[in-house]
Amino acid sequence: MRKTIGLGIAVAVPLTLLAATQVSANADELAPGDERLARAVLGDRDGWAAHGDGTTGGSAAEADQVHVVGTWEELREAVGPRGDDTPRIIAIDGALNAHVDADGDELGCSDYQDSEFDFDAYLDTYSPENWGMEEEPSGPLEEARVRSMRNQQEQIQLHLNSNTTLIGLGDDARVLGGNILIDGADNVIVRNIGFENAHDCWPQWDPTDGSEGNWNSEFDNMSVRRAENVWIDHNEFSDKGMPDSELPEYHGREYQVHDGLLDITHGADLVTVSYNDFSEHDKTMLIGSTDSPTYDVGELRVTLHHNRWENVLQRAPRVRWGQVHVYNNHYVIPDNPEGEKQFSYSWGVGYESQLYAENNYFDIENDADVPKVVRDWRGEEMQESGSLLNGRSPHHRVSMLEEYNAVADEQLGDTVGWEPTLHDRVHPTQSVPGRVGAHAGTGNL
Repeated sequence: MRKTIGLGIAVAVPLTLLAATQVSANADELAPGDERLARAVLGDRDGWAAHGDGTTGGSAAEADQVHVVGTWEELREAVGPRGDDTPRIIAIDGALNAHVDADGDELGCSDYQDSEFDFDAYLDTYSPENWGMEEEPSGPLEEARVRSMRNQQEQIQLHLNSNTTLIGLGDDARVLGGNILIDGADNVIVRNIGFENAHDCWPQWDPTDGSEGNWNSEFDNMSVRRAENVWIDHNEFSDKGMPDSELPEYHGREYQVHDGLLDITHGADLVTVSYNDFSEHDKTMLIGSTDSPTYDVGELRVTLHHNRWENVLQRAPRVRWGQVHVYNNHYVIPDNPEGEKQFSYSWGVGYESQLYAENNYFDIENDADVPKVVRDWRGEEMQESGSLLNGRSPHHRVSMLEEYNAVADEQLGDTVGWEPTLHDRVHPTQSVPGRVGAHAGTGNL
């Protein structure tokens, strides 16, 4: 079966996505084992989210604020009105398709399209030949595109409130096509859920983005903004169901419908991201969205540990401003065939960033990609120790920072002026692939 994601764009949609309208189970209460997991809190030394009063999510929820949901509409109802900070636990049972309305009808991109939008006319009007490359699109067609995007946003975007735990039951809880926002909400826990294929039906053509222009989309699988004390644990993030390889080109550039998998921006702070699986994606994790000294200064303290990053092409993570501790992660960087997107970088050292990388393991097929692991984005330094490369015996010790500096025109310094102290044990690097492989992702709580 094929489904249109934009006018003239056909992309295969797996049967699992279409079957997500079915409610797998309705339960009035959680089983004792699930209740225990749902009321779990972050350990008192488990990364930056343990700072201050720690992160407890909805662990204090009363019985009437414990919800088991099996559809997108049930989830929307369970989160409560925006700004309602009553402690609550929301457990997802099965797969929830965000592109299903309150009546259970599946929605496609055409259902969100504004009546005044015409894709072919958009392509023609803003083509390099007709519009040029000096300014972003404006005028009636661009306004209609934005209205179309807003229609989709109203359906697929979901705001979590403070003092919430969102948790998946078993090993098959999924959010399909949804954009989860933790925006201005504090003390939030998200665990054991697969977040798949948040996509923008109506990306914008921006001829000023780079030398050749780019298509830019709006929705992350999950966005953390203006929030504190957030724990994101044992989840899976991917474009499953709509890989970039199936997307067409317009104006000579890929029609990119995906944004980030998990972005932490706009002054978010005190976040721990642990035992997650990030796979098959381009722009994966952005920490800090601007070089301007605005809301991010003094914020963006983030811990990333025991995550698996497989065939993600860039931003794993890209950091501005923040003190970010990256330890015991496993990076799998294949040598993609010619014609497919190629690896760009893993650690983006951005403006005023203080990235501290410790005991991370890399499997890299193409030796030419090793110096690419680090990229300078107006940063000045990072600190790294304990990295290992590939599964040879003995394991090959390597400094990714030194590999970068050996070929770079401008050198990065090797000390950041702070040392992480708020963390559990940093495991020996050689144990990371096995430990992460056995415990990261859904179904491993």
